Amino acid sequence: MASRADNIASNLSLANFSKATELKKRIWFTIGALIVFRFLSFVPLPGVNPLVLETLYDQTRGGILDLFNTFSGGSLERMSLIALGVMPYITASIVVQMASSLHPALAALKKEGQTGRQKLNQYTRYGTVFLCAIQGWFLAAGLEAYGAQSGLQAVVQTGYMFRIGAVISLVGGTMFLLWLGEQITSRGIGNGVSLIIMAGIVAQFPTFVTNLFEGGRTGSIGPAVIIGFIVMVVVLILFICFMERAQRRLLIQYPKRASAQGMMQADRSHLPLKINTAGVIPPIFASSLLLLPLTITQFAGASVSTESTGGAILQSTLQYLQHGQPLYMALYAAGIIFFCFFYTAVVFNPEETAENLKKNGGFIPGIRPGNRTAEYLDYVLTRITVVGAAYLTLVCVIPEYVIAQTGIPLFLGGTSLLIVVNVTVDTISQVQSHLLAHQYGDLIKKAKLKGRNR
Repeated sequence: MASRADNIASNLSLANFSKATELKKRIWFTIGALIVFRFLSFVPLPGVNPLVLETLYDQTRGGILDLFNTFSGGSLERMSLIALGVMPYITASIVVQMASSLHPALAALKKEGQTGRQKLNQYTRYGTVFLCAIQGWFLAAGLEAYGAQSGLQAVVQTGYMFRIGAVISLVGGTMFLLWLGEQITSRGIGNGVSLIIMAGIVAQFPTFVTNLFEGGRTGSIGPAVIIGFIVMVVVLILFICFMERAQRRLLIQYPKRASAQGMMQADRSHLPLKINTAGVIPPIFASSLLLLPLTITQFAGASVSTESTGGAILQSTLQYLQHGQPLYMALYAAGIIFFCFFYTAVVFNPEETAENLKKNGGFIPGIRPGNRTAEYLDYVLTRITVVGAAYLTLVCVIPEYVIAQTGIPLFLGGTSLLIVVNVTVDTISQVQSHLLAHQYGDLIKKAKLKGRNR
């Protein structure tokens, strides 16, 4: 049975939106911050020739550059100030989360509450600066050698001054995006960093739709393929929405307590376990690991000699790791499954959850508190993670198969769909929470007025 809050939330109407002035201010602030993000994506690095860079980038598509370019909203393709986007921050945060679950000192710091979280956040920022500096230096060095075989030079004047300037610009751009994301989170609506990633993905949607229908007009893409693709995207979105909200709710029983009427009453609650506990981390990690060798070869512009046995094997391996190849899709699916189980084990600790339940007097009916509860939680989590891993594999492999069969340059892959749908659902939930709070405020005011008239 739905709760009172669920019933009110389902009956929310947009008529109350005009009265929620605080919510409107937050939405306008979020829109303004995202517009600033889009403006920055068109500001190139100092010393880079954008026209030559565009020509060279078209020659090296298919690697991890496309994945990062999608998340940065085309900033990497234009080599803008925010070319690295927020990916270094995401990588650093994942490393810190894993370290806090494995290292005893960081695990103790994680349990200290707000002070510990601030300290871990500080470590994450240090890691972000370090990763930005390393990636920025190699990116600048790669730009200097970019297009050496074709005789084109993306950098106007090579040298250490260009590399140092590029590193400073890229680090500053990424840290500004983090600050912008924090402002969106505190003064806007939704999670700021997630919204920035989603804005970068959605920004390429008009170009993709234009190319899709242009291919249909010229005859390079058949009408049946276009209709089938649209149906596939709609079905995948609905499936993602269903699976992301799916939960396995465990009943938690608390001891009987004396109520206000003097009766003994037992409290009950539920422990929700998401089917997809790992989120979008497994597809991102699997894609990065698979596409990294191909990208290094393409970006360096160096051909691998096939005269030696090692060179021939490497060349064949790189060929089989292209998008849509059976080996690529098999390794991609295996990587998603592995990281799904690995990251779920990192973010959810059954022993810690069982210990917290025992301290608060809660228990699962039929399961003894302590180690038996931890074993039961691990058993349930493993079973639902199997379903979650199968769901992520299906959503991410189907678009890759469509790309291989139809040849459509599908930027809206499974990872992009997961991010867009997750962020959209989370943002809508926060909007509903603000409207619900505003509606409760109106009810409280009306109750006070009626109380005074009595």
